[in-house]
Amino acid sequence: MATEDTDTMARAVTVKRTGTAAAAGQAKQAPTRAWATRLITVGIVLAALNLRPAITSLGALLEEVRDGLGMSGTLAGLLTSVPPLCFAVFGVMAPRFARRFGPSAVVCVGMAAIAAGLVVRPFVGGTAGFLAATALALMGIAVSNVLMPVIVKRWFPDRVGSMTGLYSMALALGTSLAAALTVPMTDALGGRWQTGLAVWAALAVVAVVPWIPLVRDKGTASAAPEHVSATVRQEDAGLRITHSRTAWALAVFFGLQATAAYITMGWMPQIFRDAGVPAGEAGVLLAVTMAMGVPLAFVIPRVATRLTNQGPVVMVLGACGLAGYAGLYLAPAGGAWAWALLLGISNCAFPLALTMVGMRAKSSVGVAKLSAFAQSTGYLISIPGPLLVGVLYQHSGGWGLPIALMAGLMVPQIVVGTLAGRNRTVEEEVAARAAKA
Repeated sequence: MATEDTDTMARAVTVKRTGTAAAAGQAKQAPTRAWATRLITVGIVLAALNLRPAITSLGALLEEVRDGLGMSGTLAGLLTSVPPLCFAVFGVMAPRFARRFGPSAVVCVGMAAIAAGLVVRPFVGGTAGFLAATALALMGIAVSNVLMPVIVKRWFPDRVGSMTGLYSMALALGTSLAAALTVPMTDALGGRWQTGLAVWAALAVVAVVPWIPLVRDKGTASAAPEHVSATVRQEDAGLRITHSRTAWALAVFFGLQATAAYITMGWMPQIFRDAGVPAGEAGVLLAVTMAMGVPLAFVIPRVATRLTNQGPVVMVLGACGLAGYAGLYLAPAGGAWAWALLLGISNCAFPLALTMVGMRAKSSVGVAKLSAFAQSTGYLISIPGPLLVGVLYQHSGGWGLPIALMAGLMVPQIVVGTLAGRNRTVEEEVAARAAKA
């Protein structure tokens, strides 16, 4: 009996010590996690600010770059098609890199690649070097594009909407700032297009800094715990994403909204100019369209996550797009500001798509696969759109057919977006298909 009492007391002491040690460990981990969460928030914002300046700064100085490098019109047109191609090709590699090195490390390297590409490309000399350095920067953007929803899902599983809105807003802000400030900064720095392009590397260098302390963190120690079982995470590791109808709907929706955005950025100023709007005002109208994404990119994801079905949001954005295209067709100059605002609202389908990526999978592993599939497939779908608009414009001699194409593409965008917005996950669909097989 005495021996039993002694054993009982020993076990009690062991349990007490274990509990005390666990409590101490949790107390020690709490400030570490809080510090890391603040750091990751800063890193997400800075990374998002760098996801578009490499593209929009080049657009602002494309004529000077063409003259400086002796680029043909065809080659310049190819240059404008490089971003979605790189996003598709490099983006699909992101989940594999994230599994091996951790998403934080991959984003850190991505920011460094953006900085290196932006520094090198204006000064390498020759078109081939310029394209290669641009591809390096776009590679960094591509992997970061795919991993942003993954990092949000892993670190902020209960705040997917607000955090997606935060980085979508930062992304829109970076896009607008690069479009608006590149030319004035180039003039202020001596008028050389090389300097005007290279200056944006400084922002990318700053974005590397908050990710450096997180390079060795693969997300299991200090990230917020995901409310999913080990079974779900294991199933997601072998998830066949192409067996999900929602994944395909989301990929097509992503591709069609990207098509609309690239057409708007590439051709809308020309539509207004051909209608008699002064060149300066046409540029301001494009800036207004892009600037609409700053506040709405924060609001729309928060609204979307509060709904079980995001279809109504898809329909509202699509209706704004159809109204904007109708205005461009009927009275492009008379209601130019109204059409610019409507198309700016419609282009906010991008943060909605990112939000749905985070909502349609159960774990961060599933989100990584869904994000890579939806974005890579979507960007491939978006490549022909701007080129086809240019062909129709050239052969028809007006904007009637191109605008009809834009409006026509909005209809399937609404349909597939509504399908992607249904309250289901890719894991459920893949499991249901496997059960029927």
